[in-house]
Amino acid sequence: MSDRIELKEVDQVEILSLSDNYNDLVTMDSNEIVTRAVPVKDMEVKGSILAEHGFSAVIKTTSGEETHELFFDFGLSDVAVPYNVNSLGVDISGVEAAVLSHGHMDHFGALVPMIEAIPTKPLPFYVHPSAFKENRYLRVGDIRIKFPPADRAAWEKAGADIVESQGPTLLAGDTVLFLGEIERLTDFERGMPNAYFDKDGEEIWDPIEEDSGIVVNVRGKGLVVLSGCSHSGIVNTVTYARKVTGVDKVHVVMGGFHLTGPAFEPIIDQTIEGLQAFDPDYVVPTHCTGRNAVMAFEKAMPEEFILNMAGTRLTFRA
Repeated sequence: MSDRIELKEVDQVEILSLSDNYNDLVTMDSNEIVTRAVPVKDMEVKGSILAEHGFSAVIKTTSGEETHELFFDFGLSDVAVPYNVNSLGVDISGVEAAVLSHGHMDHFGALVPMIEAIPTKPLPFYVHPSAFKENRYLRVGDIRIKFPPADRAAWEKAGADIVESQGPTLLAGDTVLFLGEIERLTDFERGMPNAYFDKDGEEIWDPIEEDSGIVVNVRGKGLVVLSGCSHSGIVNTVTYARKVTGVDKVHVVMGGFHLTGPAFEPIIDQTIEGLQAFDPDYVVPTHCTGRNAVMAFEKAMPEEFILNMAGTRLTFRA
């Protein structure tokens, strides 16, 4: 395509999960890619790593002597991510930008305390404009369960320089691509059927059109695609990442695939088949993928499967 985004290749990308739905401190399965969290100080176990229903990560790219770091999402509570940063001794002083995958509370919970703690001010903060949609809720029968709104004023007060981006946007020295609004092409990835919002007194189904992800291109290996919740569909997300970068090879697909619960479990097999068609080297389901879907991915793609946890650092090298 003529308007292809020139995403720079990197020698290495590290993804440190500061929030995810699962943790196990005694797996002892670290390897050249996976580094599990071990909260040991002075040869004594000190505390734990908190897991919660949410996702957050720090992404670090390396190209020669050049490095870039950014925050991707901030978990659900205002407790877990700051706690894990402290427990792991994570240095966030080099973080130069932040990205929000979409405007749901399990991805912006600790945004304010973390942006306040990052020295760079104002901190460039990339988000699709629809993340600020108001009056969002889940309909369960006749009951409306409200979503807390994205608080632009509070985020700006904390030090965020909000950059609304509907299309693909390069950041981190052109080594990371924020995808912006993702084309929806598959016939089975249909979003959340019970998500709505009110506009001018009218109830409208919420397509969560801002749902996005980020992409890194590892030299000689291909794309690393990271999603937040994949309300746009993880197959659609990878398809769009390949289209806008012009890179066909997929190295890693990682993120919440939103395949939990009765509305989504029927499409687990189709999603697995869709990702298998990309022939990724690794698949890393996180957060809202759901227990049954995670087990299905492990069974269908045992050589490619990586189990993620809160506190896990994944390193993908050229």
